[in-house]
Amino acid sequence: MFRRMRFNSSNISLKRPTAVGATDFLRRNDRMAALLPAVERMARLQKDCAQCLPAMFKHCEILAFEDGQLVLSLPTTALAAKLKQQLPKLQDTLAQRGWQVQGVKLKVQMAKPAEIKEKMRALELPPAAVEAFDQLSAELEASPQNSALIDAVKAMVARRRAGGG
Repeated sequence: MFRRMRFNSSNISLKRPTAVGATDFLRRNDRMAALLPAVERMARLQKDCAQCLPAMFKHCEILAFEDGQLVLSLPTTALAAKLKQQLPKLQDTLAQRGWQVQGVKLKVQMAKPAEIKEKMRALELPPAAVEAFDQLSAELEASPQNSALIDAVKAMVARRRAGGG
């Protein structure tokens, strides 16, 4: 009957204009209005988790919170192992904030290749880094072993300065 909803601190904020539009829609529709308290509750839980473990939790999503069981999605097993060590701290902090979490389950769900490509495209070098690479290409010893590296660094600097990423 209900689709699984994902709540991520990077995509849920009840203060963004897009979220306001969504909440207005939910309020106007009787069937959807019943979901609004659950959405707001999950957004508060996501925020509380992110405040407790900000560095780790920016990559996590809450999949469910029912009957005291919190189910979290993580992109890698390495992050799951690190978070597993922090679960007592997370549960204590959530308990102090009024959340009754009896257990936490972690599910590793790899990112889709398209999501990874979008993140890779968004990577940019600051101008100081481009300048440093330009200096590196000028300062490397011109030898047969370095010629391919020098050419590659010069080409990358030229692309970055031309705005081609």
